[in-house]
Amino acid sequence: MKIEDIIKTTAVLNNSNRIILNVMYTENVINEKFNEVLKPYELSGEQYNVLRILRGQKGNPANMSVIQERMIAKTSNTTRLVDKLLLKELVTRKVCPENRRKIEVLITQKGLDVLHELDPKVTEHGNYFSKNLNEEELEQLNTLLEKYRNQ
Repeated sequence: MKIEDIIKTTAVLNNSNRIILNVMYTENVINEKFNEVLKPYELSGEQYNVLRILRGQKGNPANMSVIQERMIAKTSNTTRLVDKLLLKELVTRKVCPENRRKIEVLITQKGLDVLHELDPKVTEHGNYFSKNLNEEELEQLNTLLEKYRNQ
């Protein structure tokens, strides 16, 4: 369905405006479906992102600035996200022995178990949105989005 039909406009949109609307609308659709995947685990997309970052550390702690720079949503409040994950016992947090101003965060086994359970569901989520595109089209879409974004 065309974006004009979705937003029910009769105005003629130039391609630049159509792209912005298409990307924003598509982001919302993807996020809504992704939130459905995460809901049974009582996780937000940002909390899931923090857990993935910490798993990627392969047992090494990450400080708040490392987590923040790797976040997809750069405006996320990392401290608040880590606090919520602490309450769920998915991460641990401690003061760095070498620098007492630095906080180190580690994923717990419980956090790893949650990610292990979510991995196939997240893969299925991605496949759901990719099913109408062949491999060449997927590569082209990635290339175009990266080109569009990197100004």
